[in-house]
Amino acid sequence: MEYLTVTQAAEKWGISTRRVRLLCSKGEIDGVIRKGKLYLIPAETEKPIDRRKLPNKRKRGSFADIFTEIDIKKVKLDGIRPLTAGEAQRLRDEFTVEFTYNSNAIEGNTLTLKETSMALAGMTIDRKPLKDHLEAVGHRDAFLYVEDIAQNKTRLRDAEIRTIHSLVLIDRPEDRGKYRRIPVTIAGAYTEPVQPYLIEPKLTELLAVNEKRKKKLHPIERIARFHLEFEGIHPFVDGNGRTGRLIMNLELIRSGYPPINVKFTDRKRYYDAFDAFYRDENADEMILLVAEYVNERLVRYLEVCK
Repeated sequence: MEYLTVTQAAEKWGISTRRVRLLCSKGEIDGVIRKGKLYLIPAETEKPIDRRKLPNKRKRGSFADIFTEIDIKKVKLDGIRPLTAGEAQRLRDEFTVEFTYNSNAIEGNTLTLKETSMALAGMTIDRKPLKDHLEAVGHRDAFLYVEDIAQNKTRLRDAEIRTIHSLVLIDRPEDRGKYRRIPVTIAGAYTEPVQPYLIEPKLTELLAVNEKRKKKLHPIERIARFHLEFEGIHPFVDGNGRTGRLIMNLELIRSGYPPINVKFTDRKRYYDAFDAFYRDENADEMILLVAEYVNERLVRYLEVCK
């Protein structure tokens, strides 16, 4: 096997010799051999991740490992070549169909994954309700809107929430983008949504808290908590789940992560995470679920970029 000296490795990776020696002494470079005061580094070793550039946010207990794993993958993704237009479009199209299918299916839409793809291509599915077709198109358009506004790194605003909802509820023009004016209940839930007169002040409060948490919490934890609390407010008559998952992806993209797709097959675990939060004030299940999905998507992106 061919080996490099500290000086050669420093030149190859574009970092200082002092930094290379420090990484060797800490065991952060694989395969290093020490001979007296000298370090020999395998020539094929990749440049180690600079952990100083990882998000300096609090990583709580059981989440420390997966948050660090996510952060390392994110640094790798940020450091590699950008996707070509064709690669980016393929990933976007693939994700949009799957996300639309799963998010709508969680709420009772009867279109299959294949039928969702066909509906988004403008085809009519025999014996399936017009409502299901419109929901697919509306969700797709809402996600395209999310991708567009995600380039604007400003704080999440009430107007964005209303616009996302108005696109989601394409089949209900009278309710699109409007906060509900009647009390509602969530069947089987451990929480009761706030009364209509409290919706706007509670959302304003949540948006402010979300901004403050940016200085204290890891982005994944912050976004998962926002999702739990937004759904508890339940600001709209219908479409809260789909709108909430789109907002979650808006916040993920703005934080530099890929969007996630909560799968229909995981709906029980997803609902159980809400129960744990509203019954026991325990957000851990949702935080872990979101973290696992983000990690999965990062793996997918890194595979494409090889």
